[in-house]
Amino acid sequence: MFASVLTYPVIDPVLVSFGPIAIRWYALAYIFGLVGGWLYARRLVSLSDLWGDVKRPSVASLDDLLVYCAFGVILGGRIGYVLFYNPALFMAHPAEIIAVWNGGMSFHGGLAGAALGIWLYARRNGVGVLSVFDLCATVVPLGLLFGRIANFIKPELWGRATDVPWAMVFPDAGPIARHPSQLYEAGLEGLVLLVILYVLAKRGGFRNPGFLTGVFGVGYGLARIFCEFFREPDPQLGFLFGNATMGMLLSVPLVLAGLWLIVRARPQAQVGEAR
Repeated sequence: MFASVLTYPVIDPVLVSFGPIAIRWYALAYIFGLVGGWLYARRLVSLSDLWGDVKRPSVASLDDLLVYCAFGVILGGRIGYVLFYNPALFMAHPAEIIAVWNGGMSFHGGLAGAALGIWLYARRNGVGVLSVFDLCATVVPLGLLFGRIANFIKPELWGRATDVPWAMVFPDAGPIARHPSQLYEAGLEGLVLLVILYVLAKRGGFRNPGFLTGVFGVGYGLARIFCEFFREPDPQLGFLFGNATMGMLLSVPLVLAGLWLIVRARPQAQVGEAR
C-alpha cells in the first residue's frame, strides 16, 4: 500500500429501505439523470432564439420523449453490457440479465437504445431526427454526471493502481491505491461536456441540425478514451490488445460519427448569431 492515500468515503449504496424494498443510489442516479435532463430540455425548447427557423419539439411532447429515452437507456444499457462485457456469464446464468440492481450497464448500449427511442419519437411527432438528437445530446452529460458519481458510491469501475496524492483504496478492490477514475469521468464526460454543449447551444448550435450531436460524439468519445487510461479494465475482458480496452474500442466509432456530423451540419446560420 502506498504511504499517502485519501480515505475512501464509504457510503451505504442503499439510501433507505422499507422492509424488502430498498432505494439505492444507483437507481436514483438514473432517475435524477432522466428527470433532470427532462427539465433541462423543457427549458431549452422554450427558448425560441436558440432554434431560429429550425422546427423543435414542443414542451408538452417532451413527456413522451422522456418515456422513450428511459426505456431505451435501461434496455439498451443492460443488453449492451450483456453482449459486450460479460456474455459468458449471462449465457450461463440467464436469470442474472434482469438483475440490474447488481450493477452492469453499458453507456454505449444505452446510447443505442436511446437513439432508437429518439428516432421513434421524432417520427411520431413530425420533428427532425437530428434536431431531437441535438436536444438530447445537450442534456445527456447531466445523466452521465450522476451516473459516474453513482459508480463511485457503489463502488465499481475503479481506476488503475497509482501513487498520486489523491489515490484511494476501494472496498473489494484489494489493498492497492487506485485512481478515482469514476470522478474523472464524472468531471470530463459529465460536467465539462455539459458546459461546452450549453455554451454552443447558446451561441446557435441548434440552428445547424446535427452539429451538437457531433460535438457530443467527439467530446464523449475522446473523454472516455482518455479516462480509460486511468480506469481498470473489466476483469472478464482485460486489455484487448496493448493498452486498449473495450471502452476505448466502442468510443472510436462515436468520435468518427461525431466528426462526420459536424462537417455535414447544415449551415442554416452561423454559430454565434443567437441573441
